[in-house]
Amino acid sequence: MDDFSRKLINWFGQSGRHDLPWQVDPTPYRVWVSEIMLQQTQVVTVIPYFNRFIKKLPSVEALATATLDEVLKLWAGLGYYARAHNLHKSAKLIIDNENGSFPKTLEELMSLPGIGRSTAGAIVAMAYKKHAPILDGNVKRVLARYHAVEGWPEQTTVKKQLWELSEKHTPVHKIADYTQAVMDLGATLCTRAQPRCEECPVNVKCVSRQRGLQKIIPGRKPRKKRVHREVRMLLIEDSQQRVLLEKREANGIWGGLYSLPELAASEDPELWCYQNLGLQIDTQIPMKKIDHSFTHFDLSIYPLLTRISDTSCAALVKKEQLWYNPVEEIRVGVSTPVAILLKSLLIKRNIKR
Repeated sequence: MDDFSRKLINWFGQSGRHDLPWQVDPTPYRVWVSEIMLQQTQVVTVIPYFNRFIKKLPSVEALATATLDEVLKLWAGLGYYARAHNLHKSAKLIIDNENGSFPKTLEELMSLPGIGRSTAGAIVAMAYKKHAPILDGNVKRVLARYHAVEGWPEQTTVKKQLWELSEKHTPVHKIADYTQAVMDLGATLCTRAQPRCEECPVNVKCVSRQRGLQKIIPGRKPRKKRVHREVRMLLIEDSQQRVLLEKREANGIWGGLYSLPELAASEDPELWCYQNLGLQIDTQIPMKKIDHSFTHFDLSIYPLLTRISDTSCAALVKKEQLWYNPVEEIRVGVSTPVAILLKSLLIKRNIKR
């Protein structure tokens, strides 16, 4: 064990986080679910989602037998929905191919959808207490600053160097403590903006601190001009005040979630509704625009409340569509903007769910 890992483990014992829900009973399943949720998402956001998910689906068997809609319902609002799809696929593969026995090696774990080298390493280290380096976003920042590794961490040569450093510092003993410690350091002290260097347990030998490079290391991703998109979403209300929802394709944004009918902002809603659903709109009421940001683009949603009187419209609903009454608890997964729009209907009607 080198000086870096020793100091981190000692710091973790005194100042690290020990009460995270997945630390209470670090089974491979619980660690796996937490690590997938924590990909590109902060701990404070993940905790309530993790607790709800584990309460409803406490085992890999429960996850494998759940429907995708049930999984997406629990995931709704957490974003990056491909993670939920991959969890569900992986659980089925584990049950089908491994007879329910959770994989124990890096190679076996990395063969599952959505599990890369770092996630597999975290499961092996924290659940099985075996030597395995990790390199998530927090660890990249810690190692890049400690060794003054310049450049964007996702660049091939930079990433290769960081993996070598992670391997070098990862100890054989107390591996679970070290793994949580190095992630905690990046999450709490060695943050992207305003790192708290004075409190850092390894600040004496941190090369970036010695050279005053904390603000420029790690390097930033080369900037691309952000794309801005505009869509219109239709809140199609029938005579029973139910709203039409339809399931999105598995790929793309909000993959597999139920959403509102969507068309280009420039299209005629009345014509679109007639051509695609065979329904005639009686009234159109514009609603407040919603702006939503994704990793690579910004989306402006122009909602339109459209009311129809044709009570036979229920017969037109296809397999991947459903009529939903916003007064009821929703039993399928919807995106955050759609949830906001459905809730706004209740506010319009002055109804509390």
